[in-house]
Amino acid sequence: AGGTPTGAKAEPAGPPGTLDLGAQSGRWAAFQERHRLSCEEAARLLLDAYEYRGLVKHTGGCHCGAVRFEVWASADLHVFNCNCSICTKKQNRHFIVPASRFKLLKGADNLTTYTFNTHRAQHTFCKTCGVQSFYTPRSNPDGYGIAPHCLDDGTVQTIITEDINGKEWEKAVREHKTIRDMSKP
Repeated sequence: AGGTPTGAKAEPAGPPGTLDLGAQSGRWAAFQERHRLSCEEAARLLLDAYEYRGLVKHTGGCHCGAVRFEVWASADLHVFNCNCSICTKKQNRHFIVPASRFKLLKGADNLTTYTFNTHRAQHTFCKTCGVQSFYTPRSNPDGYGIAPHCLDDGTVQTIITEDINGKEWEKAVREHKTIRDMSKP
């Protein structure tokens, strides 16, 4: 009883976290060497490619560079142009992604937050240059609204802009067929 089932191959004992890659060991080592990647970096690259199939990694940040982030999204962005009071004043156009596709690379200590009205939207911006490159939208508090104009050049193919009536926010969000699901993985 116990042990390895008939026909199954047990993994050799080794340091914790090591895997027997079998015939793929040589390819794995060559891949790491060719791209000068650590084992963790290579694994992340391959996992990202698999988990975010069809998406591209965009990078971006604020004007002064104190805040940097990466986000996995389509190369063809669906951007909202909202006419609510704050979006109008800031010219806040944004696309929405799930939190799992966003990573703050640096600058957490350089962010400050402004809220108003329901205080659900978290308008984060750089303390140094004042640029809001992303925020937590009221419509998707489990995701991020990303400012496409704060992305680095080279990864965006097209931008489709959709006007949304933020002056009548509750009605607009209730009637919109997909906005609340945009932060779902």
